[in-house]
Amino acid sequence: MSLAIVDAREWQRMFDLRTGARVEGDNPLLRMVMEIQARRPYPGDLDDAGNRWVTDTALDLVAGYDPSFVFLTYARQFFIGRYSVLSGREWGEMVTSVFDEVSRFVALSGFTPVIVGTGGMMPFVDFIDVTHLHGLVLSTHWSARYSGLHDGSNRDLELLASLPEIERVVHRDEFRRLFSDCSGDDSRIPEYLLVARPGYMFRTVGGAFRKVRRVPAPAHSIPLHIGLRLGAAASITDVRALVSGHVRERKIALIVVEGLGVDDFPWPHLECRNGRDWFYYEPGDAQYLTLATGRHQVFEYPAGYKYFKEDAEKKEYPLSGYFTSVPQDTLVSGLGVRSIAVGNRSMLMHMVPGADISLECFARNLFNQGTMAVVRRMDKF
Repeated sequence: MSLAIVDAREWQRMFDLRTGARVEGDNPLLRMVMEIQARRPYPGDLDDAGNRWVTDTALDLVAGYDPSFVFLTYARQFFIGRYSVLSGREWGEMVTSVFDEVSRFVALSGFTPVIVGTGGMMPFVDFIDVTHLHGLVLSTHWSARYSGLHDGSNRDLELLASLPEIERVVHRDEFRRLFSDCSGDDSRIPEYLLVARPGYMFRTVGGAFRKVRRVPAPAHSIPLHIGLRLGAAASITDVRALVSGHVRERKIALIVVEGLGVDDFPWPHLECRNGRDWFYYEPGDAQYLTLATGRHQVFEYPAGYKYFKEDAEKKEYPLSGYFTSVPQDTLVSGLGVRSIAVGNRSMLMHMVPGADISLECFARNLFNQGTMAVVRRMDKF
Protein backbone atom coordinates (compact mmCIF):
# COMPACT_ATOMS: atom_id res chain seq x y z
CA MET A 1 0.00 0.00 0.00
CA SER A 2 1.20 3.52 -0.84
CA LEU A 3 0.34 6.02 1.89
CA ALA A 4 -0.54 9.63 1.14
CA ILE A 5 -0.14 12.22 3.90
CA VAL A 6 -1.91 15.54 3.43
CA ASP A 7 -0.73 18.45 5.56
CA ALA A 8 -3.11 21.42 5.52
CA ARG A 9 -1.15 23.34 8.20
CA GLU A 10 -3.95 22.98 10.77
CA TRP A 11 -4.06 19.18 10.47
CA GLN A 12 -2.46 16.10 8.95
CA ARG A 13 -4.35 13.10 7.61
CA MET A 14 -3.19 9.81 6.11
CA PHE A 15 -4.88 8.04 3.20
CA ASP A 16 -4.54 5.00 0.99
CA LEU A 17 -3.25 6.57 -2.23
CA ARG A 18 -5.16 4.17 -4.49
CA THR A 19 -8.58 4.32 -2.85
CA GLY A 20 -8.49 7.59 -0.96
CA ALA A 21 -9.69 5.79 2.19
CA ARG A 22 -8.58 7.20 5.53
CA VAL A 23 -5.95 5.02 7.19
CA GLU A 24 -3.70 5.13 10.24
CA GLY A 25 -0.01 4.38 10.43
CA ASP A 26 2.95 5.02 12.66
CA ASN A 27 6.62 4.21 12.28
CA PRO A 28 9.89 6.21 12.31
CA LEU A 29 9.81 6.87 8.55
CA LEU A 30 6.26 8.20 8.57
CA ARG A 31 7.00 10.35 11.60
CA MET A 32 10.08 11.79 9.87
CA VAL A 33 8.10 12.70 6.73
CA MET A 34 5.22 14.22 8.70
CA GLU A 35 7.62 16.28 10.79
CA ILE A 36 9.18 17.73 7.63
CA GLN A 37 5.72 18.54 6.27
CA ALA A 38 4.78 20.31 9.49
CA ARG A 39 8.03 22.28 9.44
CA ARG A 40 7.96 23.13 5.71
CA PRO A 41 4.53 24.52 4.75
CA TYR A 42 4.28 25.35 1.05
CA PRO A 43 4.37 29.13 0.39
CA GLY A 44 2.33 28.98 -2.84
CA ASP A 45 2.95 28.66 -6.57
CA LEU A 46 3.48 32.39 -7.10
CA ASP A 47 5.30 33.12 -3.85
CA ASP A 48 8.94 34.24 -3.91
CA ALA A 49 9.83 31.36 -1.60
CA GLY A 50 8.25 28.63 -3.75
CA ASN A 51 11.50 27.37 -5.26
CA ARG A 52 13.38 27.79 -1.99
CA TRP A 53 10.81 25.44 -0.45
CA VAL A 54 11.83 22.74 -2.96
CA THR A 55 15.50 22.98 -1.97
CA ASP A 56 14.84 23.12 1.78
CA THR A 57 12.42 20.19 1.71
CA ALA A 58 14.71 18.08 -0.47
CA LEU A 59 17.67 18.71 1.82
CA ASP A 60 15.57 17.67 4.81
CA LEU A 61 14.64 14.40 3.11
CA VAL A 62 18.23 13.77 2.03
CA ALA A 63 19.33 14.17 5.65
CA GLY A 64 16.53 11.98 6.97
CA TYR A 65 16.47 9.19 4.37
CA ASP A 66 19.90 9.18 2.69
CA PRO A 67 18.76 8.48 -0.90
CA SER A 68 21.06 7.80 -3.84
CA PHE A 69 18.65 9.25 -6.43
CA VAL A 70 16.71 12.49 -6.21
CA PHE A 71 14.10 13.84 -8.62
CA LEU A 72 13.43 17.59 -8.24
CA THR A 73 11.19 20.05 -10.04
CA TYR A 74 11.39 23.84 -9.82
CA ALA A 75 8.28 25.31 -11.43
CA ARG A 76 7.64 28.73 -9.88
CA GLN A 77 9.11 30.67 -12.82
CA PHE A 78 6.78 28.84 -15.22
CA PHE A 79 3.71 29.89 -13.23
CA ILE A 80 4.95 33.46 -12.75
CA GLY A 81 5.86 33.77 -16.42
CA ARG A 82 2.48 32.46 -17.52
CA TYR A 83 0.40 34.88 -15.49
CA SER A 84 2.56 37.96 -14.79
CA VAL A 85 3.82 40.86 -16.84
CA LEU A 86 7.62 40.70 -16.57
CA SER A 87 10.37 42.85 -17.98
CA GLY A 88 13.47 41.24 -19.43
CA ARG A 89 15.35 42.21 -16.28
CA GLU A 90 12.72 40.65 -14.01
CA TRP A 91 12.73 37.41 -15.98
CA GLY A 92 16.52 37.32 -15.84
CA GLU A 93 16.45 37.77 -12.08
CA MET A 94 13.98 34.91 -11.80
CA VAL A 95 16.23 32.63 -13.84
CA THR A 96 19.18 33.58 -11.65
CA SER A 97 17.10 32.89 -8.55
CA VAL A 98 16.04 29.38 -9.55
CA PHE A 99 19.59 28.41 -10.46
CA ASP A 100 20.76 29.77 -7.12
CA GLU A 101 18.44 27.20 -5.57
CA VAL A 102 19.73 24.44 -7.85
CA SER A 103 23.30 25.40 -6.94
CA ARG A 104 22.45 25.39 -3.24
CA PHE A 105 20.99 21.92 -3.40
CA VAL A 106 23.97 20.54 -5.35
CA ALA A 107 26.52 22.19 -3.04
CA LEU A 108 24.88 21.07 0.21
CA SER A 109 23.88 17.57 -0.89
CA GLY A 110 26.87 16.54 -2.98
CA PHE A 111 24.64 15.03 -5.67
CA THR A 112 25.73 15.06 -9.33
CA PRO A 113 23.14 17.08 -11.25
CA VAL A 114 21.43 16.23 -14.53
CA ILE A 115 19.32 19.30 -15.29
CA VAL A 116 16.57 19.53 -17.90
CA GLY A 117 14.82 22.70 -19.06
CA THR A 118 11.27 22.05 -20.24
CA GLY A 119 11.33 24.74 -22.97
CA GLY A 120 11.14 28.50 -23.06
CA MET A 121 8.17 30.88 -22.97
CA MET A 122 6.95 33.60 -25.30
CA PRO A 123 4.36 36.38 -25.15
CA PHE A 124 0.76 35.31 -25.51
CA VAL A 125 -0.70 36.60 -28.80
CA ASP A 126 -4.39 35.71 -28.76
CA PHE A 127 -7.00 33.03 -28.22
CA ILE A 128 -8.37 30.78 -30.93
CA ASP A 129 -12.06 30.60 -30.06
CA VAL A 130 -13.37 27.11 -30.82
CA THR A 131 -16.40 27.17 -28.53
CA HIS A 132 -18.85 27.69 -31.41
CA LEU A 133 -18.07 24.55 -33.41
CA HIS A 134 -20.54 21.71 -33.89
CA GLY A 135 -18.08 19.30 -32.29
CA LEU A 136 -16.60 19.43 -28.81
CA VAL A 137 -13.08 20.85 -28.44
CA LEU A 138 -11.13 20.22 -25.24
CA SER A 139 -7.80 21.46 -23.96
CA THR A 140 -6.25 19.71 -21.00
CA HIS A 141 -3.47 19.95 -18.45
CA TRP A 142 -2.10 23.44 -19.07
CA SER A 143 -1.74 22.91 -22.83
CA ALA A 144 -1.68 25.97 -25.09
CA ARG A 145 -0.51 24.41 -28.36
CA TYR A 146 -2.80 21.36 -28.54
CA SER A 147 -6.53 20.70 -28.35
CA GLY A 148 -8.71 17.76 -29.28
CA LEU A 149 -11.79 17.86 -31.53
CA HIS A 150 -14.48 15.25 -30.92
CA ASP A 151 -17.40 14.57 -33.27
CA GLY A 152 -16.52 17.46 -35.55
CA SER A 153 -18.56 18.22 -38.67
CA ASN A 154 -17.31 18.88 -42.19
CA ARG A 155 -18.12 22.54 -41.60
CA ASP A 156 -15.90 22.48 -38.50
CA LEU A 157 -12.98 21.07 -40.48
CA GLU A 158 -13.39 23.62 -43.26
CA LEU A 159 -13.48 26.46 -40.76
CA LEU A 160 -10.44 25.21 -38.84
CA ALA A 161 -8.46 24.78 -42.07
CA SER A 162 -9.15 28.40 -42.95
CA LEU A 163 -7.83 29.88 -39.69
CA PRO A 164 -4.26 31.21 -40.01
CA GLU A 165 -3.79 30.84 -36.22
CA ILE A 166 -3.97 27.05 -36.55
CA GLU A 167 -0.78 25.35 -37.71
CA ARG A 168 -2.33 22.00 -38.56
CA VAL A 169 -5.30 19.70 -38.01
CA VAL A 170 -4.15 16.12 -37.47
CA HIS A 171 -6.43 13.10 -37.77
CA ARG A 172 -5.93 10.46 -35.09
CA ASP A 173 -4.69 7.95 -37.70
CA GLU A 174 -1.94 10.37 -38.77
CA PHE A 175 -0.96 10.88 -35.14
CA ARG A 176 -0.86 7.11 -34.59
CA ARG A 177 1.43 6.71 -37.61
CA LEU A 178 3.80 9.38 -36.30
CA PHE A 179 4.28 7.32 -33.12
CA SER A 180 3.65 3.88 -34.64
CA ASP A 181 6.67 2.41 -32.85
CA CYS A 182 5.39 3.47 -29.43
CA SER A 183 3.28 1.13 -27.35
CA GLY A 184 0.33 2.24 -25.29
CA ASP A 185 -3.44 2.38 -25.20
CA ASP A 186 -4.41 4.89 -27.88
CA SER A 187 -8.14 4.82 -27.15
CA ARG A 188 -8.01 8.28 -25.55
CA ILE A 189 -6.71 10.04 -28.69
CA PRO A 190 -9.29 12.56 -29.95
CA GLU A 191 -10.61 12.28 -33.48
CA TYR A 192 -8.57 15.33 -34.50
CA LEU A 193 -5.64 17.02 -32.79
CA LEU A 194 -5.64 20.79 -33.30
CA VAL A 195 -2.23 22.46 -33.27
CA ALA A 196 -1.93 26.21 -32.66
CA ARG A 197 0.74 28.44 -34.11
CA PRO A 198 3.33 29.81 -31.64
CA GLY A 199 1.91 32.37 -29.23
CA TYR A 200 -1.71 31.29 -29.58
CA MET A 201 -3.82 29.09 -27.36
CA PHE A 202 -7.28 27.61 -27.66
CA ARG A 203 -10.34 28.96 -25.91
CA THR A 204 -12.44 25.88 -25.20
CA VAL A 205 -15.45 24.90 -23.14
CA GLY A 206 -14.44 24.72 -19.50
CA GLY A 207 -11.01 26.25 -20.08
CA ALA A 208 -9.09 28.21 -17.46
CA PHE A 209 -10.12 31.83 -17.05
CA ARG A 210 -6.97 33.36 -15.58
CA LYS A 211 -5.43 36.03 -17.77
CA VAL A 212 -2.49 34.49 -19.62
CA ARG A 213 0.65 36.54 -20.30
CA ARG A 214 3.02 33.94 -21.73
CA VAL A 215 2.69 30.49 -23.26
CA PRO A 216 5.28 27.81 -24.07
CA ALA A 217 7.49 28.79 -26.99
CA PRO A 218 8.41 26.36 -29.79
CA ALA A 219 10.63 23.72 -28.18
CA HIS A 220 11.74 21.14 -30.70
CA SER A 221 14.92 20.97 -28.60
CA ILE A 222 15.37 21.52 -24.87
CA PRO A 223 18.53 22.18 -22.80
CA LEU A 224 20.24 19.41 -20.86
CA HIS A 225 23.10 20.03 -18.41
CA ILE A 226 25.00 16.88 -17.48
CA GLY A 227 27.36 17.01 -14.51
CA LEU A 228 30.79 15.35 -14.39
CA ARG A 229 30.80 14.10 -17.99
CA LEU A 230 28.30 11.35 -17.41
CA GLY A 231 27.64 11.06 -21.13
CA ALA A 232 25.22 12.57 -23.61
CA ALA A 233 21.56 12.36 -24.57
CA ALA A 234 20.40 13.18 -28.09
CA SER A 235 16.71 12.98 -27.19
CA ILE A 236 14.46 13.41 -24.20
CA THR A 237 13.98 9.64 -24.36
CA ASP A 238 17.70 9.09 -23.62
CA VAL A 239 17.73 10.82 -20.22
CA ARG A 240 16.46 7.83 -18.27
CA ALA A 241 19.24 5.54 -19.52
CA LEU A 242 21.82 8.25 -18.80
CA VAL A 243 20.73 8.46 -15.16
CA SER A 244 20.22 4.72 -14.69
CA GLY A 245 23.66 3.95 -16.04
CA HIS A 246 25.46 5.92 -13.32
CA VAL A 247 23.23 5.98 -10.23
CA ARG A 248 24.93 2.97 -8.61
CA GLU A 249 28.36 4.59 -8.79
CA ARG A 250 27.43 8.09 -7.62
CA LYS A 251 24.46 9.94 -6.18
CA ILE A 252 22.49 11.65 -8.96
CA ALA A 253 19.81 14.34 -8.93
CA LEU A 254 17.59 14.66 -12.00
CA ILE A 255 16.39 18.26 -11.80
CA VAL A 256 13.62 19.68 -14.00
CA VAL A 257 13.57 23.47 -14.37
CA GLU A 258 10.31 24.55 -15.95
CA GLY A 259 9.88 27.44 -18.36
CA LEU A 260 13.50 27.58 -19.58
CA GLY A 261 14.63 26.80 -23.11
CA VAL A 262 17.95 26.67 -24.91
CA ASP A 263 18.08 30.48 -25.26
CA ASP A 264 17.78 31.35 -21.57
CA PHE A 265 19.40 28.34 -19.87
CA PRO A 266 22.39 29.80 -18.00
CA TRP A 267 24.56 26.71 -17.51
CA PRO A 268 26.55 24.83 -20.17
CA HIS A 269 24.21 22.44 -21.91
CA LEU A 270 23.48 20.11 -24.79
CA GLU A 271 20.35 20.35 -26.88
CA CYS A 272 18.19 17.25 -26.97
CA ARG A 273 15.15 16.54 -29.12
CA ASN A 274 11.88 17.21 -27.35
CA GLY A 275 9.50 15.31 -29.58
CA ARG A 276 9.22 14.01 -33.12
CA ASP A 277 8.76 15.78 -36.47
CA TRP A 278 6.21 18.62 -35.96
CA PHE A 279 5.20 17.41 -32.47
CA TYR A 280 7.02 18.71 -29.41
CA TYR A 281 6.18 18.39 -25.75
CA GLU A 282 4.88 21.26 -23.68
CA PRO A 283 5.66 21.25 -19.94
CA GLY A 284 3.33 18.72 -18.37
CA ASP A 285 2.51 15.08 -17.84
CA ALA A 286 3.53 13.72 -21.27
CA GLN A 287 6.95 15.39 -21.10
CA TYR A 288 7.55 14.18 -17.54
CA LEU A 289 6.43 10.64 -18.36
CA THR A 290 8.74 10.56 -21.38
CA LEU A 291 11.68 11.65 -19.21
CA ALA A 292 10.84 9.02 -16.60
CA THR A 293 10.20 6.06 -18.88
CA GLY A 294 12.65 6.67 -21.73
CA ARG A 295 9.82 6.20 -24.24
CA HIS A 296 7.53 8.67 -25.97
CA GLN A 297 4.36 8.97 -23.90
CA VAL A 298 1.69 10.49 -26.11
CA PHE A 299 -1.13 8.00 -25.59
CA GLU A 300 -1.63 7.86 -21.83
CA TYR A 301 -3.17 11.31 -21.32
CA PRO A 302 -3.17 12.94 -24.78
CA ALA A 303 -4.06 16.57 -25.29
CA GLY A 304 -7.77 17.05 -25.65
CA TYR A 305 -8.99 13.64 -24.46
CA LYS A 306 -12.32 13.34 -22.66
CA TYR A 307 -10.91 13.40 -19.14
CA PHE A 308 -14.34 14.02 -17.60
CA LYS A 309 -15.51 10.54 -18.62
CA GLU A 310 -13.03 9.07 -16.11
CA ASP A 311 -13.95 11.36 -13.21
CA ALA A 312 -16.37 8.91 -11.60
CA GLU A 313 -17.34 8.81 -7.94
CA LYS A 314 -15.26 5.69 -7.27
CA LYS A 315 -12.31 6.67 -9.45
CA GLU A 316 -9.06 5.28 -8.10
CA TYR A 317 -6.26 7.66 -7.09
CA PRO A 318 -8.63 10.50 -6.15
CA LEU A 319 -5.74 12.57 -4.76
CA SER A 320 -3.83 12.31 -8.04
CA GLY A 321 -5.87 14.56 -10.32
CA TYR A 322 -6.56 13.09 -13.75
CA PHE A 323 -4.27 10.07 -13.25
CA THR A 324 -6.22 6.80 -13.12
CA SER A 325 -3.30 4.46 -12.41
CA VAL A 326 0.34 4.55 -11.36
CA PRO A 327 2.62 4.73 -14.43
CA GLN A 328 4.66 1.57 -14.82
CA ASP A 329 8.37 1.05 -15.53
CA THR A 330 9.33 4.59 -14.59
CA LEU A 331 12.75 5.89 -13.69
CA VAL A 332 13.14 4.42 -10.23
CA SER A 333 12.03 0.94 -11.35
CA GLY A 334 14.91 -1.49 -11.11
CA LEU A 335 17.45 1.00 -9.75
CA GLY A 336 17.71 -0.78 -6.43
CA VAL A 337 18.62 2.41 -4.54
CA ARG A 338 16.82 4.72 -2.15
CA SER A 339 14.99 7.55 -3.93
CA ILE A 340 13.01 10.69 -3.22
CA ALA A 341 11.08 13.22 -5.32
CA VAL A 342 10.34 16.82 -4.33
CA GLY A 343 8.79 19.59 -6.38
CA ASN A 344 6.23 22.32 -6.80
CA ARG A 345 4.50 20.73 -9.81
CA SER A 346 1.85 19.01 -7.76
CA MET A 347 0.78 15.44 -8.56
CA LEU A 348 3.57 14.78 -11.09
CA MET A 349 5.99 14.29 -8.20
CA HIS A 350 4.23 11.31 -6.67
CA MET A 351 2.96 9.72 -9.88
CA VAL A 352 5.80 10.03 -12.39
CA PRO A 353 9.25 9.02 -11.05
CA GLY A 354 8.01 6.27 -8.70
CA ALA A 355 10.24 7.36 -5.80
CA ASP A 356 10.21 5.71 -2.37
CA ILE A 357 9.16 9.05 -0.86
CA SER A 358 7.72 12.06 -2.63
CA LEU A 359 6.81 15.41 -1.14
CA GLU A 360 4.99 17.99 -3.22
CA CYS A 361 2.81 21.04 -3.03
CA PHE A 362 -0.84 20.04 -2.77
CA ALA A 363 -1.95 22.82 -5.12
CA ARG A 364 -4.51 22.79 -7.91
CA ASN A 365 -4.70 25.60 -10.46
CA LEU A 366 -2.56 27.82 -8.19
CA PHE A 367 -4.83 27.27 -5.15
CA ASN A 368 -2.58 26.31 -2.24
CA GLN A 369 -4.07 23.55 -0.10
CA GLY A 370 -0.90 22.50 1.71
CA THR A 371 1.51 19.68 0.96
CA MET A 372 1.17 16.00 0.18
CA ALA A 373 3.71 13.26 0.80
CA VAL A 374 3.51 9.75 -0.62
CA VAL A 375 5.45 6.92 1.03
CA ARG A 376 5.83 3.76 -1.06
CA ARG A 377 8.70 1.88 0.56
CA MET A 378 8.94 1.60 4.33
CA ASP A 379 11.14 -1.49 4.31
CA LYS A 380 14.25 0.46 3.27
CA PHE A 381 14.33 2.77 6.30
